[in-house]
Amino acid sequence: MKKYLILYKPFLLFLGKFLVTYLILTFVYESYLGQFDVSKFEADSFTELVAQQTKSVMLFFDADVRTTPNTKEAAVNLFYNGRHIARIIEGCNGLSVIILFVSFIVAFSGKMKATVLYILGGSVLIHILNVARIAILCVLLYSFPHQEHILHGVVFPLFIYGVVFILWVIWVNKFSKYATKTAK
Repeated sequence: MKKYLILYKPFLLFLGKFLVTYLILTFVYESYLGQFDVSKFEADSFTELVAQQTKSVMLFFDADVRTTPNTKEAAVNLFYNGRHIARIIEGCNGLSVIILFVSFIVAFSGKMKATVLYILGGSVLIHILNVARIAILCVLLYSFPHQEHILHGVVFPLFIYGVVFILWVIWVNKFSKYATKTAK
């Protein structure tokens, strides 16, 4: 057994750091969400921020857009060209994707300063791309409403998770402790 622990120590350390980070961040996030009364259809403030930023991006491109609180669930409605196009719910705000991203970076950590800066920069990039993703998705859903499943269920998740995967690959190959060991 000891032989296997030594043999798989790097993997077990990665797995342990990933799980501990993921569980802690998920607990913090769930605690944050617990402050909002879903029974009163109260959307969390970060989801509202994402909805407002999406609206701002669309207004920047001179779109006819407005947002309103949803009266049937904890969400923000988004209207484009006078038509209800989307409801932005907690799952749309990108925080769960950022938690996954951060957990992986911590598990493959490098130098403290590089790790913190990469987490901050990557999280901001994921957030910006998520807002852009929602804005583009709304425009496409307006033009192609019958393609909702492929756009919302396949193309855009593939886009956001693809970006996260690329960020992970860059991190592992350029900045993690593993990269510095293999580069020598």
